[in-house]
Amino acid sequence: MKKLLIVFTSFLSILPLIAVAQNSQRDQPKSQDRITREVRHELLMLPYFGVFDNIAYRVDGSTVTLLGQVVRPSLKSDAENAVKHIEGVEKVDNQIEVLPPSSMDDRLRIELFRAIYQFPGLQKYELGVQKPIRIIVKNGRVTLEGVVDNQADKDLVGLRANSVPGIFSVTNNLQVAEQH
Repeated sequence: MKKLLIVFTSFLSILPLIAVAQNSQRDQPKSQDRITREVRHELLMLPYFGVFDNIAYRVDGSTVTLLGQVVRPSLKSDAENAVKHIEGVEKVDNQIEVLPPSSMDDRLRIELFRAIYQFPGLQKYELGVQKPIRIIVKNGRVTLEGVVDNQADKDLVGLRANSVPGIFSVTNNLQVAEQH
């Protein structure tokens, strides 16, 4: 009788562990969704994250991968520091590229900003702190990232970017909100 009681007691002590393991598997998507929301929030709150920077991320369990391009080297480390303190994040793989300093690229950034955001048909995108159209310039090559309202706006942004003198190429990766 004593052996049976020990086995039964041992089985009862394992049950909570089994339940915790099952609950953690069910809660993992919820946890990953929470981490995803918090990563997005933390990145948007970075003080020097501007229109000439593009930061993307991927959450895979407890690992966050940071991607994109930034003008300031400090923004790369700021992004990593902001994300690594989120509860549930165990590893941050920082693959953000720091764009090379270039006075030519700086001039192109300003001209592109004016050509896009100050064009009457696109001025609505200039409102707000975080601009929806990201302008990435590297060695005279331009990549447009972000979201616009419709295909006509996407095409117009591409035309405006191509109209700036001194640009070697424009890659228009803008997404149309209607297609999400």
